[in-house]
Amino acid sequence: MKVYSIGELDITHEAWAAEYVKNVTPMIERYGGRYLARSPRAERIEGERAVPQIVVIVEWPSREACDAFYSSEEYRPYLQSRLDGARNEFLIVPGEDFTRAARI
Repeated sequence: MKVYSIGELDITHEAWAAEYVKNVTPMIERYGGRYLARSPRAERIEGERAVPQIVVIVEWPSREACDAFYSSEEYRPYLQSRLDGARNEFLIVPGEDFTRAARI
């Protein structure tokens, strides 16, 4: 089953960002991930939460592929630089409809 990682980032220190994008983008693709969105133009249409500076959505072929990327030695220094340079919220969402009403 496909899974989606959804990240919300608020950059606090920009020094890490360019190197992160340059190196992590192809890394995610090597692990089977596919960017669906990476944008600073999210708009809130409901709710009261603050809109993050950047929203990232990546489609993964499986939870295992996502976990392999996230826990890899290759990614570890970039993960740490992101954690040090931004406020982050990340979710993993399975590609399913638990009600079985929609065809996914």
